[in-house]
Amino acid sequence: MAMTRGLLLAGFLMASTAVQAQEPWQVKQAWVSAHESFLAGEALQGRGSATRDEAIAAAYVASQFEGFGLTPPPGMTSFFQTTGVTRITPSGQADLTVGDVTVAEGAGLTLLMSSGQPASGLAQVAASDPAALPQAAIVMVPDMGAASAGAWIGAAATKGVQALVLRENETLTQRVAAAGGKTRTPVSLTEDAGTRRSPEVAIVSAEMFDRLAALAGAQATLDLGEVTRTESPTTNAMGFLQGSDPGAGVILISAHLDHIGVRPDGVVMYGANDDASGVAAVLELARAMAAAGQPKRSILFVGYGSEELGLLGSKYFAANPPVPLNDIVANLEIEMIGQQDPKMPAGVMMMTGFDRSNFGAEMKARGALVAPDLYPEQNFFERSDNYQLALQGIVAHTISGWAVTPTYHTPDDTIANLNLPFMTQAIQSLVEPLRWLANSDFRPEWTAEGRPRRR
Repeated sequence: MAMTRGLLLAGFLMASTAVQAQEPWQVKQAWVSAHESFLAGEALQGRGSATRDEAIAAAYVASQFEGFGLTPPPGMTSFFQTTGVTRITPSGQADLTVGDVTVAEGAGLTLLMSSGQPASGLAQVAASDPAALPQAAIVMVPDMGAASAGAWIGAAATKGVQALVLRENETLTQRVAAAGGKTRTPVSLTEDAGTRRSPEVAIVSAEMFDRLAALAGAQATLDLGEVTRTESPTTNAMGFLQGSDPGAGVILISAHLDHIGVRPDGVVMYGANDDASGVAAVLELARAMAAAGQPKRSILFVGYGSEELGLLGSKYFAANPPVPLNDIVANLEIEMIGQQDPKMPAGVMMMTGFDRSNFGAEMKARGALVAPDLYPEQNFFERSDNYQLALQGIVAHTISGWAVTPTYHTPDDTIANLNLPFMTQAIQSLVEPLRWLANSDFRPEWTAEGRPRRR
């Protein structure tokens, strides 16, 4: 009888264990809150791009990955991918010479944007349409027409113009004032430093512009003076969950580690929503996937550095992938899921570029709380780390809670302004769809016109 009772008890315990193993995974709000408390707390001072605080955030993420049982990606000995970021500081002593006439910075010339590369060649005058911009070293624009400065700068970059010279007008004056009179200086990966990717952009007073324009066709030079360059490291934190089938491909789940850090006036930009919320989601999805045991497909979890400087961490990742890009089945980027857009159905997040592929629809059909992007005119699909992967042909999208939240890039992006229940529910809704993707043969595909092309 005792043996019979023992066998019955053992059977009961085995059955109970089996039931528990089959219970759905539950994301705990306390776990989500704990990540936020560290990443968006006082200690990390807003996780400025390519700073020590960003590196600490990367170390935290890597330690969590290791604790969940993840490993470094194949062929790597650590959880970190590190590269350099180069910033430039203009001299403030630029001058533009056309023929025998020179205009100096602060005395008729304002350097609106600079990548620290001087320009020289023949000066040409453009018509009032960016589409008709000539392919010349230095182009002078007397009338911007209906187009914005951004449209002119984009056209100049496409045409390979070295220096774009704009005649001063009220709109440009307001733009300079809004920037505090400071020159905009693009930041680049150190390996790309010295490669001209955008033109120097100068604004010249109406009087001096007209004098220079009268000399069109003459030799022209934009001298920037002595430009200072500084380099600092940025870090991608990566954790790998090995799948059982090496030929089944890899799923990439990502977010960006960094935010704006401390402003020049000393105000801390905590970035609780942008994008500590996405990092918390990546961590909790890593915990859930690892706890489920070995999937069929491998899963790579990544926290990118220096997104705020121009998607630099993901750009470096795409150029130096730890796994072959052809092996990546899909990329799900998670950005700003800490607040709910009041225009969306309760609990639902938006997916950028939803209609570009069948990825979002398949995830939604399996319980993911995602829907199409409400703001296509904002080009959010191209403004997050997913885009660097999409340019490589990988089906890659970003999900977001409220992409146009009033706290975006303000000091109010704090833990106090997060909707933690919404965040937790949003992450929860991704667990089972991702488990399905990790154990299925489904490979997301672009629609006929969905894949982005390099311009």
